Amino acid sequence: MTPVGAQGGSPGAPRAVDVARLAGVSQKTVSRVFNGERYVSADVRERVLRAAEELGCRLNGAARALASGRTRSIGVVTLGTALYGPASLLIGVERAARDAGYALRVVNTLEGDPAGVAGAVDSLLEQGVDGIVVSEPIDEGEASLRVDVPVLVLGAPAGCGGPRAVDAGVGAESLARTATEHLLDLGHATVHHLAGPQRWFAARDRLQGWRTALAARDRRRPAVVEGDWSASSGYATGRELAAAGDVTAVFAANDDMAIGLIRALLEAGVRVPEDVSVVGFDDLPVSAYVTPPLTTVRQPFDAVAREGLRLLVQAIEKPDVEPEPASDPPVELVVRASTAPPPTGGRRPAATG
Repeated sequence: MTPVGAQGGSPGAPRAVDVARLAGVSQKTVSRVFNGERYVSADVRERVLRAAEELGCRLNGAARALASGRTRSIGVVTLGTALYGPASLLIGVERAARDAGYALRVVNTLEGDPAGVAGAVDSLLEQGVDGIVVSEPIDEGEASLRVDVPVLVLGAPAGCGGPRAVDAGVGAESLARTATEHLLDLGHATVHHLAGPQRWFAARDRLQGWRTALAARDRRRPAVVEGDWSASSGYATGRELAAAGDVTAVFAANDDMAIGLIRALLEAGVRVPEDVSVVGFDDLPVSAYVTPPLTTVRQPFDAVAREGLRLLVQAIEKPDVEPEPASDPPVELVVRASTAPPPTGGRRPAATG
């Protein structure tokens, strides 16, 4: 339906006069509602919009914005990267926003640009978004936002989104703790950690989950090796760990690094899992098909996105209601063939030469 209440359109399509009749108002009132004019009570405005929906009128975005004072759009600030985690979370946010009846407007930032988040938020506010999702995984310094719309923060510390922030954790620390506990439950004396780059909030959370699991069992905490999320950094670490005879279990902060690490161990003659068990993080689609199939923890991207968008939409549509805390995302350990009890009698030495 056109926003001025014109009577044209395809044969049989609902017209402004039909909306007016069902709502019990004049056609001029319908036109005022669709054009966002003043002097229309909230009750009348709601009746007209409800009648339009009931008759199957498809209001265009401008008409909806004028009538409701909202654009029914949500802006997303996210790092421009093809890495599996951020990209999958963005897909989950888009799907959840669409299901909630909101359009998504995405602005990508670049790593190493401290002003990137603030600039992206300004761009989205100029487009009139009703709320903002900050899915920014890297610590670029001060990130508190002073904006007049609700902000959903995903994967960053609480408080990064400013005074109207809705925090929804992605559960990385709990998942990392579960991965480490799985190896300890198999009987390994301790677990080594191949961490992600520590500028990433996710890498810090996974490191903390590993530390918490070891501390709870009063186990020795080995030195941490930091990778860069890539399989090549996992491969380089695997070449180092193959020569260390006391390593029987490794938790890698993502599946790519775990896969590279396993390749290096196998090339050095270190069997997985007979000599060294390896757990990854993410559950990449390929992880079930590598050799050996990788034990990992599955990131609940869709669940996190749905819960976060639910809270954000509630903050947009019911600004006077105190926001409720986000529910904890599910934790799912996917056990495959890369983990086993530690070798009896100690690990056999790596091949040399």
